[in-house]
Amino acid sequence: MNATQTGILAGLSLGLSATQGFTAFLVTFAVGVVGLVIGRVVDGELDLGDLFGRGRDK
Repeated sequence: MNATQTGILAGLSLGLSATQGFTAFLVTFAVGVVGLVIGRVVDGELDLGDLFGRGRDK
């Protein structure tokens, strides 16, 4: 099990335990996506510098 899988499972578990009521699905999905992104960053499959842009060269 790599960090991406661990991250999404941890995010989904935390989302399930933190949800109550009608918005349970949306909160669980959002926390799962956050866990997935963190897992991909840890695995090195996603570079946040590419997403947010690096310093502009002159």
